[in-house]
Amino acid sequence: MAKITASVFTSHVPAIGAAMDLGKTQEDYWKPLFAGYEYSKQWMKDNKPDVIFLVYNDHATAFSLEMIPTFAIGTAAEFQPADEGWGPRPVPKVIGHPDLASHIAQSVIQQDFDLTIVNKMDVDHGLTVPLSLMCGELDPKKDAWPCPVIPFAVNVVQYPVPSGKRCFALGQAIRKAVESFDEDLNVHIWGTGGMSHQLQGARAGLINREWDNNWLDLMINDPVACANVPHIDYVREAGSEGIELVMWLIARGAMSDVVDGKVVGPAPTVKHRFYHVPASNTAVGHAILENA
Repeated sequence: MAKITASVFTSHVPAIGAAMDLGKTQEDYWKPLFAGYEYSKQWMKDNKPDVIFLVYNDHATAFSLEMIPTFAIGTAAEFQPADEGWGPRPVPKVIGHPDLASHIAQSVIQQDFDLTIVNKMDVDHGLTVPLSLMCGELDPKKDAWPCPVIPFAVNVVQYPVPSGKRCFALGQAIRKAVESFDEDLNVHIWGTGGMSHQLQGARAGLINREWDNNWLDLMINDPVACANVPHIDYVREAGSEGIELVMWLIARGAMSDVVDGKVVGPAPTVKHRFYHVPASNTAVGHAILENA
């Protein structure tokens, strides 16, 4: 039986990828941010999964405004880094896990969640930046990511977007799907995006440290209450792009202490937690939880 053993939560700021690709990680501006992921890179080496189920949002790369799936699962054998206007990031291609991805799609759809099945797509910084932060800088000509990755794209770009409660329930459905897969696999689920930031308008550059950290407390310690935070709170307190945080609730809902929408088991262990501003014009949040 496959099993989810840990969840990883991290921002996926595109400028972080650029800093890594251009050799700027030790510059004064960036050094404190990357220091916050040193533990994480070692943890990743010590706890290498067989598969990563990575929840992220596409930034009008694979999907345009002409077609926007709410939830889309990548079932292909491989995914190329996307060209987001300045060439693809110099990172390895992403190897998928078609068998597990197809099984999850079948199971989750039968649990009444409508997924879009994607057999071909490029993956942008939303997916590759978290991999770089957790796995370090790799040479695409000779290196590979440490394991297969299943991309799971969520629409948090164009309204209407899914609620935190819906994402939390989806995480529980994904865990059930993973646990019904007839192969002994160690699976990590990652929730990415956020934290507070706004990219346009009068509040461009908004950072709300207090709200971010209170939300992170709630997500870890009282995920049911966190799942019920309404959209308007994210927009008002964390900026228009702060809504990306609902994707973290998919990963949190997949942890073993949550059953049928309630916290019933022992809480996961917080292995690492980190928060930093600024990174470009956003706040960066990060946490690693291991199932009890």
